[in-house]
Amino acid sequence: MELKMAIIGMGGMSEWHFKNIKEHVRGLAVVSGYDIRPETCKKRAKDWGVKIYAMPEELYADPDIDIVLVATPNDSHKDYVIACLKAGKNVICEKPVTMNVSELEEIIAVAKETSKLFSVHQNRRWDRDFLTVKKILADGLLTKPYVVESRVQGSLRLYGWRAFPQNGGGILLDWGVHLLDQMLDLIPQEVVSVYGHVHSMPGSQVDDSFTATLRFAGGCSCVVNVDTNCYIVHPRWHLSCEDGTAIVNTWECDGKIVKQADPNEMDWTEELVYTAAGPTRIMLPRPKETTVEIPLPDPGGEIWTEYYNNIVDTLNSRAKLIVTPEQALRVMKIIEAVFESARTGAAITTRI
Repeated sequence: MELKMAIIGMGGMSEWHFKNIKEHVRGLAVVSGYDIRPETCKKRAKDWGVKIYAMPEELYADPDIDIVLVATPNDSHKDYVIACLKAGKNVICEKPVTMNVSELEEIIAVAKETSKLFSVHQNRRWDRDFLTVKKILADGLLTKPYVVESRVQGSLRLYGWRAFPQNGGGILLDWGVHLLDQMLDLIPQEVVSVYGHVHSMPGSQVDDSFTATLRFAGGCSCVVNVDTNCYIVHPRWHLSCEDGTAIVNTWECDGKIVKQADPNEMDWTEELVYTAAGPTRIMLPRPKETTVEIPLPDPGGEIWTEYYNNIVDTLNSRAKLIVTPEQALRVMKIIEAVFESARTGAAITTRI
């Protein structure tokens, strides 16, 4: 049986959802939608051939709709999601799901009360670079990570509603929510402390850059950085593990793993080398014969629509939900801790 979806908020992101559901997701079809802008509704009706509601209440009352995607600006998510859940609809919400933790807790309570599916569109769990890092650790190519760094950097500023705080704009809520979700999925331990630095460029009303350092209960420290004013970028991922190092340079997953050829050989030279910074032995590069270079593993194809396939399978009792409300709540708690740490200038002790 094909599930029927309606979209609330038919702007730019909705076009991606519509196209990919139509081309790649079996058992789900976008059949209707609502937007506060009449011109957008007219265009989508023409281009997509979908039914358009004059008011959101018409959508809530439509018995043919099984699931609703909420793809509006962040500040309106909570009200739309709760209204849909109370109307008996399953709901997917674009990220970040809410403006703060308390709003998300309200949604989760209603989802439990109505027994309807509720999930957040964390499609970047299926990013190829992230899946590569997961596979490195899952397959034991490297073990015991103690520092993991994740960075997305560029030199274009935020625009549209994302540039306004009242709409839930800013790079921490826009990109940080993805990278923090990835990190919490990668390291399955409790976060015991959060240190955050947030920066706004002159003239900006929202954060344009942030760095968050998470300390996990097992001892691993993870650095997450997003910067929209960066002209020389870092690697996408850098992993420091007890038995070696991995680097994933770009979204295309060029990079490598380097580890000791003989893990038991701790000392390999007594030589003292003179550099422009003075004499050193500790930082002397290892000879190639003492290391082994391993290519990055292939994690399989990057298929963002696997998120939707899981939604369809969950609603048909063939699978368990991958992106759960509880996971979304952890991410929002981390985001609030980052903002609080940046405000106070001190690390926040947590149990998240």
